[in-house]
Amino acid sequence: MEIKWTYQEQAPIKLKTFLKQKGLSRRLLATIRNDNGQVEVNGKSGRIVDKLYPNDQVWLRLPVEKNRKQSLAKSYVPLKIIYEDRDFLVIDKPARVATIPSRLHPVDSLVNRVAGYYDLRGYQGIIPHVATRLDRDTSGLVLFAKHRLAHALLDQQLRQHEIDKRYWALLTGSVTWTKLEVNQPIARLATSTMKRGVAADGKAALTDFEVIHRLGKATLCQVKLHTGRTHQIRVHSQYLGHPLVGDELYGGNIELPLQRQALHCQQLSFYHPFLEKQLRFVSELPADMQGYIEKNR
Repeated sequence: MEIKWTYQEQAPIKLKTFLKQKGLSRRLLATIRNDNGQVEVNGKSGRIVDKLYPNDQVWLRLPVEKNRKQSLAKSYVPLKIIYEDRDFLVIDKPARVATIPSRLHPVDSLVNRVAGYYDLRGYQGIIPHVATRLDRDTSGLVLFAKHRLAHALLDQQLRQHEIDKRYWALLTGSVTWTKLEVNQPIARLATSTMKRGVAADGKAALTDFEVIHRLGKATLCQVKLHTGRTHQIRVHSQYLGHPLVGDELYGGNIELPLQRQALHCQQLSFYHPFLEKQLRFVSELPADMQGYIEKNR
């Protein structure tokens, strides 16, 4: 894969400074070069070019990537693709599909399906780089990078809390507020390898809740995460005394047609560093959450 830039400023600039501005850290650049990638300026190796001048052409030739796990299985279950270009892939994940392979779900996670999709499309030298994850039983938008530079640039946005994800969640019962901010630290419980809870010695976690619609025995809320702790929405909903409908791990009850926690990543927004613009995507509520709302309207 090749990425091309044109230097458009008037003042000369060091090549390494320009590459840093484009998100190429010294470490990432060394990794790319060690894997037989190249940087060229006007057809000359970037190793011998020190400065850029107006209208110079910079080429980054990314090396072929291989999965760290040679045994990564390819799954050919069709994907619901919301957006795709050279650099990024946005997928609408169904519930009951893990985002990444695990001991319990080794061959049909979303990563496995993306690997299969790349194979069917004949993509060469790229591997799935998952940037945002969802719990297995949470549905909605998931963002993938198609190469290591795109992934590194998304990581920067994640660390700076610049990737905006909004969820729709069904909270048990009727809440008394319209908008609420929950700023409570979260930690893994000593009694469980999976379950989390609010704890004074936990990691900072900030969640915004806003009521969208009040149902008979539940409340549909839009939820925004300011941090990305494991099970954050589920834990903070339980802390409020209104666990998610269907979330048995955190005190919710199964309510047909829902047979999983009622949580859906409905909006995703991030800055596209190569197109140099903000992108925003929306996903429709899945049928089980729609059915629950219609049943209890």
